[in-house]
Amino acid sequence: MSRIKLTVAVTGLNNTDNPGPGIPVIRSLRESEIFETRIIGLAYENLEPGIYMKDHVDRVYQIPYPSEGSDALIRRVLKIHEKEKFDLVIPNFDAELLAFMKSADLLGANGIRTFLPTLRQFDERHKSNLPEYGRKYGVAVPRGRPLTGFPDLANVEEEFGYPAVIKGKFYDAYIAYNYEQSAVYYNKVAAKWGLPVVVQEFIKGTEVNVIALGDGMGNTISAVPMRKLYITDKGKAWAGITLDDENMLEMTRSLISKTSWRGGMELELIRTDKGELYLIEINPRIPAWVYLAVGAGQNLPEALAKLAMGLETRPFDTYKTGVMFIRYSYDLIKHISDFEKLTMEGEL
Repeated sequence: MSRIKLTVAVTGLNNTDNPGPGIPVIRSLRESEIFETRIIGLAYENLEPGIYMKDHVDRVYQIPYPSEGSDALIRRVLKIHEKEKFDLVIPNFDAELLAFMKSADLLGANGIRTFLPTLRQFDERHKSNLPEYGRKYGVAVPRGRPLTGFPDLANVEEEFGYPAVIKGKFYDAYIAYNYEQSAVYYNKVAAKWGLPVVVQEFIKGTEVNVIALGDGMGNTISAVPMRKLYITDKGKAWAGITLDDENMLEMTRSLISKTSWRGGMELELIRTDKGELYLIEINPRIPAWVYLAVGAGQNLPEALAKLAMGLETRPFDTYKTGVMFIRYSYDLIKHISDFEKLTMEGEL
């Protein structure tokens, strides 16, 4: 059976020690049995490794940072679309999702499909809203609250005790063991991501995660749990293994059902020594370890593309446990002319 031709624009090509999901998403789409994909890479920096991986990306365009304004970003995407006529865009960074969600109707009117959470779904799972989210949907979460100014740090020890976790509103999390460390981390994440900075109760246990896909009608299309085997100094999984854990899957199905979640998501969890599961974060997009789910038998990016294109998409009912992923470094050798072309012309 011939495959459906599909042109997909993908962000998140920064496949470094803090990897974006773009290249794993592209690898997953390339292995689709449904689609024959042409990939348009959308890059923010001209040294994102995915730009130069020509066996993964067919053409690359530079786009402005979301911080330059949603209008500038979406105008650039539409301009690229005039040349490339892509069918679907898959944004992979938290910081850019708001621009794409708000512009979904405009993109759709121009022939660009998306499959993203709603604004309500996106807003209510923010780190600063997590305690309320836990109460509303019946899941255990650490105590926490937003810090809107440096003086708020004075109350952290009394409210939460040390150690405590200091988090940026989009990325980054640091464990502070005293006031001095919390002050350093507060300034660091506030300078990078802005306010509020979130302080969260430290829960001791094992870090586990679930990658999932909701169809927007309360059904879980894909869900694969894993445990981190190796964690970098940035807190990123560098190796992991799929788990047989019905409690993690049940929590995921319950949240997707109650919220009618639409699109990809990642639940970050802590399992305590007593076996309790605490939800510490919800990432509202496909995580960088998505290729592990593909290796375990659930091609989540392919399923997301099917949903976006209006094709029948049945839930996966099985996955392989004991499947591992291990990341590695790889040196790309390129000529300066490619770098110059992207820098000068904004495309490659």
